[in-house]
Amino acid sequence: MSLKISYPWRLVFLLSGVALLNYMDRQMISTMRPAMQLDIIELQQATNFGRLMAVFLWVYGAMSAFSGVIADFFNKKWLIIGSLFVWSAVTCSMGFASDFNQVYILRAVMGFSEALYIPAGLALIASSHSDQSRSLAVGIHMAGIYIGQALGGFGSTISKYYSWQQTFLLFGAIGIIYAILLMFFIRDVKPVTDAKKEVSQKPLASITSLLSSFPFWIIVLYFAVPSLPGWAIKNWAPTLIAQNLDIDMAVAGPLTTISISLSSLMGVLVGGVLSDRWFRINSKGRIYTGAIGLSLTIPALLLMGYGYTVVHVVGAAFLFGFGFGLFDTNNMPILCQFVGPNQRATAYGFLNTAGIFAGAVITDYLGKSTDAGNLGADFAMLSVVVAAVIIVQLIFLNPVKRSTENL
Repeated sequence: MSLKISYPWRLVFLLSGVALLNYMDRQMISTMRPAMQLDIIELQQATNFGRLMAVFLWVYGAMSAFSGVIADFFNKKWLIIGSLFVWSAVTCSMGFASDFNQVYILRAVMGFSEALYIPAGLALIASSHSDQSRSLAVGIHMAGIYIGQALGGFGSTISKYYSWQQTFLLFGAIGIIYAILLMFFIRDVKPVTDAKKEVSQKPLASITSLLSSFPFWIIVLYFAVPSLPGWAIKNWAPTLIAQNLDIDMAVAGPLTTISISLSSLMGVLVGGVLSDRWFRINSKGRIYTGAIGLSLTIPALLLMGYGYTVVHVVGAAFLFGFGFGLFDTNNMPILCQFVGPNQRATAYGFLNTAGIFAGAVITDYLGKSTDAGNLGADFAMLSVVVAAVIIVQLIFLNPVKRSTENL
């Protein structure tokens, strides 16, 4: 018997591969500094390495708002393929870099090209799936992101056996080949829409309509505030765990990354199924699922901030990852309940910008907090802002009716 998979699900799995490469290529440089600094002397200074990591975030965040607008008014298929091809070519080019300035410029170009993908990819998935399967589809795509984050950590492992130059060349070549293959396997989708949800095809009118929507700003808040602990965990949890448990960073890093990545992977898949089923009987089902997920991050942040045993740390990591996965898989589906199909990529681009900039702010703040010896207490305090945004979204996010899309 042959197993026939419908095109909407084939699209999800194909784009999950793009999401994996998107996060793997951006993450692996963070683990390859020891190898790269032997050839690029400037990277021996933590300040220069910080500049290298920061330029990606600032360019990526600034470009995300524009990338969503571009995705709504151009062919999403070719935008996705072009984005993947460019950042993969940049990854290859990193293998030929011989000084800090070259790496810095390439890192900035990577931030620009990678920012074009997420709004277009998620909007294409949302347009390909009906309300009955949208959260699970997004969840599977998010799984690709979490797997890519985990695989990015193996860049240093591969560079030990070969060289950092060959490592960049290998992963870049994989992406270029994948981009060529996608030319034959994915297509753009024109969603069937409710006439009442149609918006002007003029970019300025579309943006003005979006920014004048009160629910949209609540969703921006709902997305940006959890990004504070989300980026805090990514950038500072290993440092906090190493301090609290008095262990080496080489142990604290994998302990944190693996625990959170695996639990997040579980969270997006469970959250996708739960949200789709709950939505069928209650239009706020997706909102409730996201609220449950964020609620789990509250005790996780408290445990992370004040936990001094391995049980505390692993428990906190699991709670945070699983809860954040429940939240993460429902962002685009919730957005679809308030924003029309022709504005989804634009809207998600603004959300991405808000989340990235929130991450930049909290990363800088916690650096100062670490020097002051307050890292654990400030981690715990993040639970307060998460609790506040849960209350706000439950009160103000009230979809009037279920989407009338029938794809």
